[in-house]
Amino acid sequence: MQRYFLNESYNESVHEYEVTGEPFHHMIRVMRMEAGNHVYLVFANDMSLEAEIREVKADAVMLKPVAIEQLQRELPIKVTIASGFPKGDKLEWIVQKGTELGAAQFLAYPAKTSIVKWDPKKRQKKQERLQKIAQEAAEQSHRQVCPTVELFATQSDLLAAMETADCVLVAYEESAKKGEHAQLVQTFRKVAPGQHLMVLFGPEGGFLPEEIERFVAAGAICCGLGPRILRTETAPLYVLGAASYHYELLHDTNDTD
Repeated sequence: MQRYFLNESYNESVHEYEVTGEPFHHMIRVMRMEAGNHVYLVFANDMSLEAEIREVKADAVMLKPVAIEQLQRELPIKVTIASGFPKGDKLEWIVQKGTELGAAQFLAYPAKTSIVKWDPKKRQKKQERLQKIAQEAAEQSHRQVCPTVELFATQSDLLAAMETADCVLVAYEESAKKGEHAQLVQTFRKVAPGQHLMVLFGPEGGFLPEEIERFVAAGAICCGLGPRILRTETAPLYVLGAASYHYELLHDTNDTD
């Protein structure tokens, strides 16, 4: 069943929703839906429901709520992926696949070794494209929340954003080389459902020592991601997969023991 994200909030007193714009175009022009077809509507306040198309107008479609979606599809914790600007289309890959794996937010920033340089206009255009990729991936993977994407102008912006998280990890190559493998698991055990974990990743050239010092001074903790050195576009997916196992699969297994 197709899923569409709306900019409005769910209101239980509303008995019919009018959908216009891009969702309307996709439903009627692309998917050729008709009255009687069902879709999922996902609202800005993280509510989702099954709805039935009641009427198709020239530029809008009217839908009637059928049932609130009961299955929980979101990670129990909020995970923010913060990536140093990588080369090529790697950021698109991180956002698309990271959305499928449950990330709640994507941040990107100019790391010291980032080769990519975006002026404000290009950065804004890039952010809009990434946000669209996130929405499409959220619809495809049946998310109940569409992740947000923000591209920072400076690393200081990232440091300010770190203050919003309950815990911040830095995926550091040197930690992995030294065999550090406990911090990620220890962090998962510490970060409770409903809390916010941010994980920082460097670009292809990694982090410089002065960057690590700055992050640690701001409260971040360095960690390794297993014995192998991962690419900048692979490391975020490793963390999200591990988070899903710890908070969803392992939890469900323990419940059935």
